[in-house]
Amino acid sequence: MMMGADVLSRIAVSPIAGIFMTLLAYKLAIVLNKRCHGHPLANTVLVGTLLVIALLLSSGISYDAYMEGGRFILLLLGPATVALAVPLYHNLPRLKRAAGPLAAALVVGSLAGIMSAWWMAQGLGLTRNVALSLMPRSVTTPIAMGVAEAIGGIPALTATFVIVSGILGAVLVKPLFSYLGWRDPVVLGFATGIAAHGIGTARVFQLSESAGAFAGLAMGLNGLLTAVLVPLIVHYLS
Repeated sequence: MMMGADVLSRIAVSPIAGIFMTLLAYKLAIVLNKRCHGHPLANTVLVGTLLVIALLLSSGISYDAYMEGGRFILLLLGPATVALAVPLYHNLPRLKRAAGPLAAALVVGSLAGIMSAWWMAQGLGLTRNVALSLMPRSVTTPIAMGVAEAIGGIPALTATFVIVSGILGAVLVKPLFSYLGWRDPVVLGFATGIAAHGIGTARVFQLSESAGAFAGLAMGLNGLLTAVLVPLIVHYLS
């Protein structure tokens, strides 16, 4: 019995545990999403995240031990992001026709995401470092954490804000656009990419390849623009 317990404890802290938990949670999330016929609240990222948290709490495995394996899956994020260029290339004529409006939407959307976070933080009476951590929440995690660290925010807190923003965007995008009666995949994808980065992009890819392509474009461009704008805005506000 002691030997069996020792083997289990070794497996729990090995990279295999993190990989297995992540894949299991995602598979269960996909099954639930299909059972719920793609309901927004059954979003695979949201459900998968909650399942991983439940598994970690019930098993007693620390987050650091989990990430020993989880980081290997995280390495796939780079190639997956680059692969977004393939469907975008297939939509190149449409991109050229809409280049001007999309550029304007990018600037307005980026500024709206940054300033709404600052004003919300001020309205709620949050401390300055929390407000700074909130400002880059609409871009992908590595960029957001780097920006937050550069302006005096808390990178770990920023990562939390980014994940929450992405999940909320992924859950709300389809019902919101249906309510507004907007069906253009370019509008759907670009707006989602600006507001909900990679998590939202993954969601709209399930709805339309064209929407996913433009979401990937918006996600990348918004990351670059936010990295430039946030330090400038913080300097101005100071």
